[in-house]
Amino acid sequence: MLKKSLFKRPKNELETYDSKHTKTTSPTVPDEMCSICPSCRATLFTSDLSDNHHVCPKCGHHFRVNARQRISMTADDGTFSEMDGDLQSENLIGFPHYDGKLKNARLESAEKEAVVCGTCEIDGFPCALFVMEPYFMMGSMGTVVGEKITRLFEYAAKEGLPVVGFTVSGGARMQEGILSLMQMAKTSGAVKRHSDEGLLYITVLTDPTTGGVTASFAMEGDIIIAEPGALVGFAGPRVIEQTIRQKLPAGFQRAEFLQDKGFVDAVVSRLEQKRYLAKLLSLHAKEAE
Repeated sequence: MLKKSLFKRPKNELETYDSKHTKTTSPTVPDEMCSICPSCRATLFTSDLSDNHHVCPKCGHHFRVNARQRISMTADDGTFSEMDGDLQSENLIGFPHYDGKLKNARLESAEKEAVVCGTCEIDGFPCALFVMEPYFMMGSMGTVVGEKITRLFEYAAKEGLPVVGFTVSGGARMQEGILSLMQMAKTSGAVKRHSDEGLLYITVLTDPTTGGVTASFAMEGDIIIAEPGALVGFAGPRVIEQTIRQKLPAGFQRAEFLQDKGFVDAVVSRLEQKRYLAKLLSLHAKEAE
């Protein structure tokens, strides 16, 4: 019986040399040079995305940014002065594996804690600023986060400065138990003392702002703004649906929904935030004169 292979030309390396060594391959782009928008799936150059404040130019999706990037976008160049940057959490209640989680969080975020605090100028207007760090255990609030924010408000009250705060958090840090929950009352007290001095507090809610942070200082601002599409709430949508056994409305707990219901004063794109904050600070400065 004849085999098909009988009629095939034998492979000869000399005959195939040219095709092997002159074959062209498709150009490739390193992964770090491009990002895929999770909303519209557009391929974006990382450099272009950075120049656009990490907002997709196609659909307006706001990518998550770290605390230092946020400060760079908000504060005037060279004006940010960090406060209490040496404070960091410890495993106060001996929670299993918490030391390892803290170590990994510091490596991933390049920060010692889940919030960065300091003073700066925004378009020439001095203020106190805190920015929560999403890459440090999703901005969870432990004793050090509460302490740093409390100290910032106390300093601002003493110096007569307005406070601008950017929140992003999964809530209170379970690895610190009741000590983390106590920070809700502690920070709220500091906000109240700052308010009693007649000073302005502006919060900017970013995606996601949830749990104990939402139930305390995040929603206590005199003016509350949010980024487009930001998830803001205490419990998550799935938890609420399972509890009340009802389907929630479309867009529930998103910034735009909260604005419609009066929980948020304005939804402001990251591209406009610095200008918007400067305008609010200028109005407050004129009022104080």
